Amino acid sequence: MTKPYETSQPERSAVDALPGLVVLDFGTNWCGYCRAGEPVIEEALADYPAARHIKAEDGPGRPLGRSFRIKLWPTVVVLKDGQEVARVVRPDSADEVRVALAQADAGAGAA
Repeated sequence: MTKPYETSQPERSAVDALPGLVVLDFGTNWCGYCRAGEPVIEEALADYPAARHIKAEDGPGRPLGRSFRIKLWPTVVVLKDGQEVARVVRPDSADEVRVALAQADAGAGAA
């Protein structure tokens, strides 16, 4: 069962300080595109059990989404040690999300 988008969300500074692979999933619980994207995103994340998945409700007045300049839902932002590595807007296949996750994973050995 997928978890809902959370109305309470961390501050941007807290997100930037998170170590490792972080997946920010912006959307809303009532959005049809978001509901359609949930299984696709979850399927891709199954291959990355160490990734921290944060589902953040977005909309007007939501500072976290605004700080990432989110325009469409769902938008998946992949971070590695606080830095944005990849982004997928309205994914329609798990492979799109896997490619973004792989970009972050590939960056792990580059340090």
